[in-house]
Amino acid sequence: MMWRLADRNGNAVIDENANTISYSELHKETEQLAEMVPAADRRSLVFCYCSNTIGSLLGYAAFINHRIVPLMLEIPPNEKIQNRLMDAYKPDYLWLPQSIRTSLARGFKEIYTSRGYALVKTPCRRSFELNGQLALLLTTSGSTGSPKLVRQSYQNLRSNTESIANYLGIKDDDRAITTLPMNYTYGLSIINTHFYAGASIVLTSKSPVQRDFWNLLADAKATNFGGVPYTYEILYKLGFFNMNLPSLRYCTQAGGKLKKDLNLVYARESRKHGRDFIVMYGASEATARMSYVPREMAVEKAGSIGIPIPGGRFELIAQDGSLLTEPGVPGELVYYGANVSMGYAERGADLGKGDEWNGRLETGDIAERDSDGFYYIVGRKSRFLKLFGERVNLLHIEELLEQEGYSAACVGDDDQMRVFTTFDDTAAVRDSICSLSGINHAAFEVIHISEIPRNDAGKVLYSELIR
Repeated sequence: MMWRLADRNGNAVIDENANTISYSELHKETEQLAEMVPAADRRSLVFCYCSNTIGSLLGYAAFINHRIVPLMLEIPPNEKIQNRLMDAYKPDYLWLPQSIRTSLARGFKEIYTSRGYALVKTPCRRSFELNGQLALLLTTSGSTGSPKLVRQSYQNLRSNTESIANYLGIKDDDRAITTLPMNYTYGLSIINTHFYAGASIVLTSKSPVQRDFWNLLADAKATNFGGVPYTYEILYKLGFFNMNLPSLRYCTQAGGKLKKDLNLVYARESRKHGRDFIVMYGASEATARMSYVPREMAVEKAGSIGIPIPGGRFELIAQDGSLLTEPGVPGELVYYGANVSMGYAERGADLGKGDEWNGRLETGDIAERDSDGFYYIVGRKSRFLKLFGERVNLLHIEELLEQEGYSAACVGDDDQMRVFTTFDDTAAVRDSICSLSGINHAAFEVIHISEIPRNDAGKVLYSELIR
């Protein structure tokens, strides 16, 4: 059992329509939902279509607490990705909003309904077993458009949840308002840690760019929220520090590197307003978090990803495989901890595998350590970007486009991906990227060029495109 919901007091959830559900009510409703899955099927696989609503949260809590394995998926589902996932993993059940029930599960048997969601039995015939320690599946944006998943165990979830809740000092009177989707590891970790502490979640689909979001934050007396770099860039332009938000005690940032100058602004201004600004670093492959900047060091260590979370540790590895111990020397960042996930899955049979990573994660990031033991990301080992907090594999995007008949080369940074193509209809290329990968069109631009530069060996000269 992940959380002892029945032992908690007060409200677990408040939604944007002022509906509340206490911990005792949540416990009762999760039990009712879980009972709809026969005992013989308790080690079932369910596709959980996520929204920031009570219905979505109810399903997640019921599945995790009763050893039913959820794969957390976005709404609206991308049709091509959805079909690939269904073919690869053959889920036993779907937990989805009634609003998409007909379009996504027509003809499937409805088992149970609650809070605007339905549990439906699929006609899939699953021929593989689920590993006994497998707790949760998340899509990995490093494999955008493919059925590659991250396998997280119950130990992973418990370890990371306890560590985060402790270093953030989350208390039972905290209230986190949602700014991130539930299928995103960062957003999910906020729910996990607040339930662990007996705190409350304020659920909303509203965006921080909307006035109604801030009205809800004030009315619900939310004490904290989390955001990716893009969130804080937008909030800065909206005059965040001129807002009257007396209940807000701290903000967290992860999902990519916030520009150092803006990081420093938030750290200083938050301190002036009696709040904390806490920068963190993590990945789905590490369940959620690997490091954080202690709140008292936010200004002094702006630009850093901080120190390892309690129970974790870092190493820096040189290109020759040797361990780097001197400050200021860059190397690949390797993390060790009980929160390192079990590994990846690319097909159904992989869900029966045990722990393949044994608590060690090669992050692919190049980092340096200062003399105080704080780490700084200085580059990436492979061609990955983080767009709007999502990790995107540039090579995979190129492969997807090639399959559609488009010749393309991708470059960029964490602000924007640039796709160079020899195909005249750039709008068609853009639409294919959105359809095949699910990447938001605002995260990239498509540029037509007459020829993709290559060397004599035929390798793309990406440096020519970056100029």
